Amino acid sequence: MAGGGRPAGPAPGVRRPGRAVRRPGGHAVIRFEQVSVTYDGAARPALHGVELTVPEGELALLVGPSGVGKSTLLGAVSGLVPHFSGGTLRGRVTVAGRDTRTHKPRELADVVGTVGQDPLAHFVTDTVEDELAYGMESLGLPPDTMRRRVEETLDLLGLAELRDRPIATLSGGQRQRVAIGSVLTTHPRVLVLDEPTSALDPAAAEEVLAVLQRLVHDLGTTVLMAEHRLERVVQYADQVILLPAPGAPPVVGEPAEIMPVSPVQPPVVALGGLAGWTAPVPLSVRDARRKAGALRERLAPLTPPAPRTPHEDGAPAGQVERLSVRHGRVEALRGVSLSVRPGETVALMGRNGAGKSTLLTALVGMHEPAAGTIGIGPDNSAPHRTRPAELLRHVGLVPQDPRDLLYADTVAAECAAADEDAGAAPGTCRALVTDLLPEVADDTHPRDLSEGQRLALTLSVILTARPPLLLLDEPTRGLDYAAKARLTGVLRELAADGHAIVLATHDVELAAELAHRVVILADGEVVADGPTAEVVMSSPAFAPQVAKILAPLPWLTVPQVREALEGAR
Repeated sequence: MAGGGRPAGPAPGVRRPGRAVRRPGGHAVIRFEQVSVTYDGAARPALHGVELTVPEGELALLVGPSGVGKSTLLGAVSGLVPHFSGGTLRGRVTVAGRDTRTHKPRELADVVGTVGQDPLAHFVTDTVEDELAYGMESLGLPPDTMRRRVEETLDLLGLAELRDRPIATLSGGQRQRVAIGSVLTTHPRVLVLDEPTSALDPAAAEEVLAVLQRLVHDLGTTVLMAEHRLERVVQYADQVILLPAPGAPPVVGEPAEIMPVSPVQPPVVALGGLAGWTAPVPLSVRDARRKAGALRERLAPLTPPAPRTPHEDGAPAGQVERLSVRHGRVEALRGVSLSVRPGETVALMGRNGAGKSTLLTALVGMHEPAAGTIGIGPDNSAPHRTRPAELLRHVGLVPQDPRDLLYADTVAAECAAADEDAGAAPGTCRALVTDLLPEVADDTHPRDLSEGQRLALTLSVILTARPPLLLLDEPTRGLDYAAKARLTGVLRELAADGHAIVLATHDVELAAELAHRVVILADGEVVADGPTAEVVMSSPAFAPQVAKILAPLPWLTVPQVREALEGAR
């Protein structure tokens, strides 16, 4: 898992905290003037003394650890904070000259388009095409303009084949593209995006980022984006706004200046620090490969650490044989066979809509097979015929939307309920929460957690029962690199204790770090199944950054390289 140390202070050229920045040649379209936001009942402000500007026609990337206030800052631009979120905003935020204190979100809709972390909360219609048109209808645009823009957006985001589909039938990544498209059709001057690629497969993420680049470069749109998957986006940013800690003022500068001193870093930057590359730090695979010659020479005689071998004995924790599942007229899975042994971690990868989530939900009995079989536990029981209380003893699923499993008013109440449901000793769930979320208090309401924090809480609730088979659907969505590292440690320990783990993920870095095997699905069928290094290195779409930089050498992650270099000293 890539990561970096805490910042020692601004590097040369980095704008110091608290100082507003106006980059040459750009009119400031977003301006924060000594902005602080405090939510009701909170012990400290979510934002404090924020002073910054974002010029017109630039892509500004908002980065920082989970829980530092990134979503609050984005909400202040759109007016959602404080008009819908509650709390108190002090200072002044202006967008295209409009003061968000006196202009509510609907009065900013023609200049600011917003896509939050949860696409489902964004939708107001039933079908893809209707959703793309809705914002324009609200602004009263002429029908011929609306038709043209809908067609343009369908093509831009690769949604043409989905135009008549009900939104409820789309995968999480497809919904994310529709949410972005519904904002693009109104041609806003400012786009505010919270984790826009978190639910997208690598190819779809590249498509979305290419669209954003065109909007910035060709139309002068200003994009303010928060994103934890920095390996995908940092090379496209014109400036980085770093929130280093809760309540701390932002540090603003160019990406190559900020990344070396940031507490969150993409693998390419972490690898550069390990290799001692001189400034400017490379941000893209292409630039890193140009500097990696000496590092490849050092690594050539070395061998990557061998992954731990899963348990060879014992019955599979879960298996499917020639499984087919239908969603109405759509065949979501076709003839899929998969077996997972105790102690084995399997990463399911593939395009959005390939069938990954369907396979996981079938393993917990949410779908009856149209053909084939599903077996869980030592008795190979069919999950769709197993009582829920019995099923919980064998398998647990952490879904894409963690709110599906959270219903209590506080973290402490969620943990107490999880302990009782699992028959675990009091405090078991809370100890897991502390491992994953050391900064979260007992009396915190789950709705006040960030997307990543809610996911970690849900994972703790499921892990309390210690199911032999653990299923996770996009488990790193919304997690920063430090939280991802903690999650990886927990899952690695569970696998070492004999738990079988299957995770559906678009996070190629997580798969490289954790999985023994990678299974790639396409159109409901298995198209690849093999050892992680073998599968990901043969696929440019699913190869992690380190593999691309050091190819043809067989290295996948920064920790692998670090361990090998330290052992060679």
